[in-house]
Amino acid sequence: MIEIFFKTVPFFALIGLGYWAGRIRFFTEEATAYLTKFVFYFALSAMLFRFSANLSFADVWDTNLVSGYLLGTVAVYLIATIVGMIRRLDVATVAVEAQCAAIGNVGFLGIPMLALLLGEAAIGVIMMALAVDLIVFSSLIVILITGSRDGRFSLRILRTIALGLVKNPMILAITSGLLWSALAIPIPTPMNDFLTILGGAATPGALFAIGASLASKSAERLVIAGWLSFCKLVLHPLFVAIGVIILFPVDPYTAAVVISASALPVAGNVYILAQHYGVASHRVSAAILVSTAISIVSVSFVIGLVAPL
Repeated sequence: MIEIFFKTVPFFALIGLGYWAGRIRFFTEEATAYLTKFVFYFALSAMLFRFSANLSFADVWDTNLVSGYLLGTVAVYLIATIVGMIRRLDVATVAVEAQCAAIGNVGFLGIPMLALLLGEAAIGVIMMALAVDLIVFSSLIVILITGSRDGRFSLRILRTIALGLVKNPMILAITSGLLWSALAIPIPTPMNDFLTILGGAATPGALFAIGASLASKSAERLVIAGWLSFCKLVLHPLFVAIGVIILFPVDPYTAAVVISASALPVAGNVYILAQHYGVASHRVSAAILVSTAISIVSVSFVIGLVAPL
């Protein structure tokens, strides 16, 4: 466990460095936004394309994995939804809280960290979890918020969702990489070197950007942030573990990777969505800040538990 903790320390130290740079305003919010864009659209996309181009769809797709992860995530989503309804929150706020409870920072933190800690073979598993998050739950929150405001479900919502998915660089990188692999086209050496160099910037860039973005987050509504962090860091990996070990069994390594991915803190893109729709952005901000701070210890604990699987 201690060994795992020391292996994760450098990753969180990079987040801490970014946080410090943001707090002293050496890295402004505008600079952080541009760094995030670089990582999101270029570095992380290059990494995902290179990995997926060397995988076949059969290497990535696992029905039990998708079923177990989806079931575990839905369970936590429903728990947060029911608790929100008991507190008599409006539909949009409930949807945002449920998103905090179930969606982790798989793209910016999970891919670079777990690939290095658990090996490159983890990439395919992480990509599946990321695809479920983006396709199912990012779509669901848009449907719930937009539908609650319009008072009905419309085709316009589907168009918004479809455009969002098509424009998402991570979805595009994974899809185009798998298509490249399916066509059995070898990656030329100069192209592979280019992708390796650009993709290499994803890990430090993403972690630094996470930290710098946290510097502008507030720690309001700590009770709610604590509850949502508990859902994300404890309940989510627990229910996913039940899904992939008991209900839809997968091999031990795959189970270890997807459980570790589910133990990651609240995703930053939940805040972007909350801000975009003007819904509960302060509680999302606090949940990201609190869950990321706690995850320094909790993620190491979970990886230490499941790695021997």
